[in-house]
Amino acid sequence: MSKPTKARTPGAGAGSHLEAAQELEAELYARARELQRLNEDLRRAHSRERQVALALQEAMLQTPDLGHHGDVAVRYLPAAEGLNVCGDWYDVVDIPPDRLALAVGDVVGHGLEAAAVMGMLRSVLSAAVRALERSAQALEVLGLYARSMEGALGTTAVKAIVDTRSHLIMYSSAGHPPPILGHPDGGLELLDQATDPPLAVRARHMPRCQASIHYEPGDTLLLYTDGLIERRNEDIDTGLNRLTEALADCIHPDTERSGSEQPGTEQLADTLLARLGVADGGADDIALIIACL
Repeated sequence: MSKPTKARTPGAGAGSHLEAAQELEAELYARARELQRLNEDLRRAHSRERQVALALQEAMLQTPDLGHHGDVAVRYLPAAEGLNVCGDWYDVVDIPPDRLALAVGDVVGHGLEAAAVMGMLRSVLSAAVRALERSAQALEVLGLYARSMEGALGTTAVKAIVDTRSHLIMYSSAGHPPPILGHPDGGLELLDQATDPPLAVRARHMPRCQASIHYEPGDTLLLYTDGLIERRNEDIDTGLNRLTEALADCIHPDTERSGSEQPGTEQLADTLLARLGVADGGADDIALIIACL
């Protein structure tokens, strides 16, 4: 005797397909929510890292000797795009009785690591220039230290010592964009006669070169990092020409038309950044020093 066949409920197959589709939809939704949560956590983590790095940079960029010089202005602008916190720095150091040391530098990399490396290199250079007479010697010490330090490879820096008694600027550069000496008549000179490779890239230690140039009272000295001149898809010489033109216009304004005198260093710094379109930051960090000599 044959076994009776179990009757199939109408629509049972469709129902199982519907349940499977609903389960898949629920799983995809759960995964999408989890991905959204992870992205939000990542953004918050990056934001916290940026805030910590900026706070660290602000603390390490404290420059007590700057308060002695109303004719010196400094600026640090973090990158405006994304979370690009880098290792740019500036420093102003008194060397009694009549010398003033100025420096800017740029560590390769981003984030807390770059900011930490920046702080250590800046401290070493600041100490070296107090103990050594020549800018090149200070950069040599910094280069030796950088060779033993992870994360310092490729760092660029420039050091200038201003002797206010002899009206002489002695400078040395480790792969850094050249400082600019501006004259009240609008004339400019690039300080590009003492440029060596960036820090820690040489296989062995070698002495660094140094050059000097006389200045006249009323001249303006500008040191800056590459964020001030570099733009995407643009030759660096184009950016340097843009900077020199803007600086010449700023230090030698059309006084007959504007009725104003040559601006002070604080106003000059703000005007220059505005003229270059980076008053609120650029694609890369920017550090600069402007000194009226």
